[in-house]
Amino acid sequence: MHSSAAVRTARRRTLHVAAAALTAAAALTLTACSGSDAGGAKSAGHTDTSAATVESSGAGSSAGAQGSGDKAGSGDKAGTKASATGKQSSGSHAGTGTTASPIRTQTLADGSKAEIYDLGAQRYRAKIISRGSVLATLETTGEEADAGLDANDMFVVLTMGGQVHSWMGGGHQGPGTFKLAGGWTAKVTKVGELRYRAQIIGHDGSVNATLETKGHDTGVDANGVYIVLSTGGVISAHG
Repeated sequence: MHSSAAVRTARRRTLHVAAAALTAAAALTLTACSGSDAGGAKSAGHTDTSAATVESSGAGSSAGAQGSGDKAGSGDKAGTKASATGKQSSGSHAGTGTTASPIRTQTLADGSKAEIYDLGAQRYRAKIISRGSVLATLETTGEEADAGLDANDMFVVLTMGGQVHSWMGGGHQGPGTFKLAGGWTAKVTKVGELRYRAQIIGHDGSVNATLETKGHDTGVDANGVYIVLSTGGVISAHG
């Protein structure tokens, strides 16, 4: 009897050890599976991020192409910029960054002179001079934007190519909708203090360019028709 009881006790101990071994093996298997799933999820997440980056780059390229498309060709298209803004400042700013001498001097509509300086990278500056004094300065931004000025009812546009065009009168006081030279229509709205916006609309009713003053006058060359919008909401065109 004693010998049989000892055998049974040994067998129970063997079964307990085997069961513990099976439990440990199962735990290891579950841990391995769990780790594999987590790694798979991380890998999938990384793939999604890369795809998003590619889509973002694609969208940027598309937007760039669309921006290039804003330059209109012949006819009603302005051949200008979606937002055409330039810099116009007082004469005290005129000397900064200019070359030693102007590339040319041009007589303006009111008899004053414009000294044009080439600043490089499609940037030009025009100093408006009367009786030896600098009255104002126009400067293109180099970001596909012309510059414009309303100088006491003389309107001046400086283009990205360094060309200057001036004329007298013909202004319309905004807000309002006005017919301009060249068959353009301008819809002028006030958007803030000394801030006006003009949508330049072609024959087909589409907006071909937008002018907006931001504390200074602005202008645009719309296929040979020159347009100026002043901080006071006056718009004039000549071509």
